[in-house]
Amino acid sequence: MSAPRPPVLLTLIHACAALLATGCVLGILAGGLAERATALAFGVLITLGELTRWAGAEGREAAPLGAAAALSYALLGDNGSEPTQHGAVQVVGVVLAASLLGSVPHIARGRPVLDHLTRRVLTVGFAAVCFQPLSNQGTFDGWGTSYALLLLAILTLTALCDALLAAALAHTRTRWPFGPLLRDELRATLGIGSAVCATGAVMALAVAVIGLWALPVFSVPLLLTQLSVRRYSAVRTTYRQTIASLARATEIAGYTPAGHARRVAALSRDVGRDLGLTEAELTVLEYAALMHDIGQLSLVDPVPDGATAVLPVEKQRRIALLGGAVVRQTGVNPQVALVVERLADPCPEQPLPARIVRAVNAYEEMARDAGPGGPLKALEELRLGTAGEYSAEVVESLAQVLSREGLATPLAG
Repeated sequence: MSAPRPPVLLTLIHACAALLATGCVLGILAGGLAERATALAFGVLITLGELTRWAGAEGREAAPLGAAAALSYALLGDNGSEPTQHGAVQVVGVVLAASLLGSVPHIARGRPVLDHLTRRVLTVGFAAVCFQPLSNQGTFDGWGTSYALLLLAILTLTALCDALLAAALAHTRTRWPFGPLLRDELRATLGIGSAVCATGAVMALAVAVIGLWALPVFSVPLLLTQLSVRRYSAVRTTYRQTIASLARATEIAGYTPAGHARRVAALSRDVGRDLGLTEAELTVLEYAALMHDIGQLSLVDPVPDGATAVLPVEKQRRIALLGGAVVRQTGVNPQVALVVERLADPCPEQPLPARIVRAVNAYEEMARDAGPGGPLKALEELRLGTAGEYSAEVVESLAQVLSREGLATPLAG
């Protein structure tokens, strides 16, 4: 069976980055490397930033030090009050070589780096093309404080381009809606992205005045920030694993089938993303989906196969309220408990996350029991229940998500 062909847009973005990188490398080979000490200093810093890049950043800037150093080199007009002449072609070539060198350990571990390198080459190329030709002609001489504002303006445009690229790459790979992906990327840009832009601008200005000694001085704060963010990410991962382990209590006790909570959480998150929820809302949704059956531990006799969707409404409401009480004792975000408590409310009165978990849980139970053709049969039953029991919007989104994953074909309305 042949491998699926990559989307056209993804191929086009990668091809543009490859053409730009190839042209710049050939340009350096033909014309030589100017100002080698400067190129080496920035190359080492970019490599260090890439070596300390961490996995699992969900598309966000995982190598802020490497990004800041690359942008600083792209916006470097003077070195110790002496004009530089390295040009945009050399900027892209040096950044590419350093990024590839720093990515070797990640490639050896099997981590994907192609999209990361594509974004780095295209965004740095954009910044260098905007700045270097005019800088080499002396256009910015005597600008004073306006020069710093110019750097910030170019960096802002570069950050916007990077957000567009990141959202486009994620959209082509996952087929999730582009709008919510772009919104999440822009929000992330206001966080670590703003620190990257500010550090890049400060580095370029400092090197222009005191020379390359400014690089280690101004890179340390961002490196410490990167380590702090990495530690915070590790804490969040551990926290999620703890929630997932707690959710498995119903499986271990024999109240629900193995993997049920995990499957409902994964599918709920995909539906929530399709409906445009933010990252914070998706986290609440995922935790609520993982713990949606925790209230079953209060039952004396387990429900057969943990199928709560077929229980009387009063019994569903009792399980939901007890589940919410348990969740509140864990110290999780109170919104998670609220979603769990509202799972048995009438559909029109439920918040969107509760409607998603309710529909996905019912789908998982129906598809599991329907045998061959289970996904389509389950979707039919859910559609029949959208008059009051399930949200039509959520069911349609669920059908689209299943279609993208190849598990079912959306039914005609």
